[in-house]
Amino acid sequence: MQTDLDLHPDGDGFVARLTPHAAGAMHEALSHVGRGGASDACLTVLLGTDRAAVGELMERLHGPHTEPLELRFTLRELHTLLSALTNAPTQFVSPEGIFFQEPFFIRLGFYRQNFDALARAIANAVSHALEVNS
Repeated sequence: MQTDLDLHPDGDGFVARLTPHAAGAMHEALSHVGRGGASDACLTVLLGTDRAAVGELMERLHGPHTEPLELRFTLRELHTLLSALTNAPTQFVSPEGIFFQEPFFIRLGFYRQNFDALARAIANAVSHALEVNS
């Protein structure tokens, strides 16, 4: 999976050029963290937003995609994506602190290192874009 993220400022948000795999990973992370009957209050703690915003992001990321795509994100949406990518793996950790890679891969279709690298790419791209344009 490509872990670099092409992100350019666009008004009060950013335009991201995503590979199909990156869009899929983001969708799966949102899907997993936002699943079930989590309340808006719970999603606000986990993702910084409510169920409606999660659903809207998921719809925009939904595939299948065969070519790279460009999507516009607000800073809040990028925070939500970063939170989903970093939160999803924590739901596969035992009380003893052991991470269960196989159930994570079976449920999400990606390896944890894909989520970690993509989360790092978002953080680095936003940081770089904000530093360059300040």
